[in-house]
Amino acid sequence: MDWLSLPPLAALRSFSAYAEHGSLTKAGEALNVSHAAISQQLRSLEDYLGTPLLDRSGRALVLTEEGKHLAQALLLGFGAIQSAVQDLNALGTARPLHVSCTPMFAANWLMPRLAEFRIGHPDVDLVIDPRGEIVTLQPGGVDIALRYGDGNWAGLEAEMLLCSPMVVVAKPSLLRDRIVQTPEDLLDLPWLEELGTTEAAHWLRSRGVAEVIRGASLKLPGNLLMQAVREGQGVAVSVKDFVREDLETGRLVELFTGTEGRGYYTVTRPGVQRQNARKFISWLRRYKKATLHE
Repeated sequence: MDWLSLPPLAALRSFSAYAEHGSLTKAGEALNVSHAAISQQLRSLEDYLGTPLLDRSGRALVLTEEGKHLAQALLLGFGAIQSAVQDLNALGTARPLHVSCTPMFAANWLMPRLAEFRIGHPDVDLVIDPRGEIVTLQPGGVDIALRYGDGNWAGLEAEMLLCSPMVVVAKPSLLRDRIVQTPEDLLDLPWLEELGTTEAAHWLRSRGVAEVIRGASLKLPGNLLMQAVREGQGVAVSVKDFVREDLETGRLVELFTGTEGRGYYTVTRPGVQRQNARKFISWLRRYKKATLHE
């Protein structure tokens, strides 16, 4: 189809609205423009086509035969477009919104706040998918991922949600009288890691530690990890925001702190998001603004 040969869409929509309502005023109200704007669009369409679409010889405007022919075609065309748009909207809302995040993030940040979103958007069906490994975002699958990092994931768009560095923490009784000055001083202690992640090994490598952990290693779901740390079962790497209260009360001690500027990001595929995804992202942004002013 040669789209360049078609008249401007605004002119066609104005003519279709007039043919449907039989009044310049009602057509303007339907399109939220003035009746004068509708009249101007009709004349420009006639000029473009080089044929009269309206008979102006009487007191009222009447469609010519050419005008009736075009009106019928536009009725079918715009009707088909509207039907297709409604079908696509229905498909978009029928599939639950799929959100991926780590179990630790789900337990410590998302779930305590999710009721607020559910109250505001009771019509949105959700799938919260807590897993440690990074998932692929693809059409028909995961819509939004909440990931920890520096925001640089190739081919994806990322927006900072929660800025918080990584910290290494432990219960004071686990350390006893141990003096911790370097990461190597922790190698013979038990370490705790979230299932599906290698945060402890990754953190040690980032600090230039080539030796392996000599103490026992325990992997467990993120919603149980902090409970185990608070019970003194091992050393763990955590997001500082998740243990802030523990550090302030002395239940845990901060042994090392990671680089600032990292945190949890809202990650999506490039392009237009589904309506329900936009609602969820908008809620995350509002919540972020609220926490920045606490």
